[in-house]
Amino acid sequence: MLHSSSRTGGNRAWLYLLPAVLVFAIFYYRPLLEDAYLSFFQWNMISPTMKFVGLSNYQQIFASKEFGKILGNTGILVVLLLFFNFLLPYGFAFVLTQLIGNKKAQALFRSVFFLPSTISLAVASIIFLWIYNPLAGPVSLVLKAFGLESPRWFKESGLVIFALSTIIGWKAFGYNLIVLIAAMVSVPRELIEAAKLENASNWTIFRKVIVPMTSPTALYVFTITIIFGLQYMLVPTNMLTQGGPDQGSSNIVYIVYQYALVFFQTGKSAAFAMLCMAVYVIFLFLKARFLDKRVHYEN
Repeated sequence: MLHSSSRTGGNRAWLYLLPAVLVFAIFYYRPLLEDAYLSFFQWNMISPTMKFVGLSNYQQIFASKEFGKILGNTGILVVLLLFFNFLLPYGFAFVLTQLIGNKKAQALFRSVFFLPSTISLAVASIIFLWIYNPLAGPVSLVLKAFGLESPRWFKESGLVIFALSTIIGWKAFGYNLIVLIAAMVSVPRELIEAAKLENASNWTIFRKVIVPMTSPTALYVFTITIIFGLQYMLVPTNMLTQGGPDQGSSNIVYIVYQYALVFFQTGKSAAFAMLCMAVYVIFLFLKARFLDKRVHYEN
């Protein structure tokens, strides 16, 4: 009787899971398999037939000079995004929750920092195109006040990645800040007060109390900063630089769009997409292998 009941419960559980499984299968796994299949062909999206080329698309990618440059750009971009959207929000969240006692001031800062999160990436890109204008933008005026000449931020390989990353940093900073503030507010106040009674400095409290107690949320913010940050780069890169100058702003996500809808080399675009997926899988593996084990869970 008990065995029959558990079997019925198991069947009912699968019935409840079926809609989600179907959605994932249709809108995630099926396109992924089709993309993997397409990466072995040469097709321009116009021809009625596709030419099978085997691993040729992958061989061309690995043999090209742009592949190393794209990986380098992506690595630099990840470092900058982690600084703007993980480390800075972490520090600001600690300042707002632990060092600023005025509740009205805290609310004002939270509102000001969160406001850019409500703006679309297209609008943010236009705003920063004006901010970085080398002739009349605010940055140019500040530099001129110090007797310096403003560089062409979106036209120089050494600066374009930084300029684009500040757009994403400005856009995503507020959301990550609010998430981290919520985590820090939930830290038991008695732990912080006990540390202060032991004459612990703010840095010690942050390192020994706040970081361990907020590590699950910090890991979440760390993960979305990398995954969503790279996805966000598509819009400003396409609007402002188109991967230039000389692929100086191209990255592993934008190159998929560029080969598919600009160069119409769909097979190579699909191959880049599979490599992009491989990068995400490697990141998630390293996260599970090393970062998850360092997370403190209360229970």
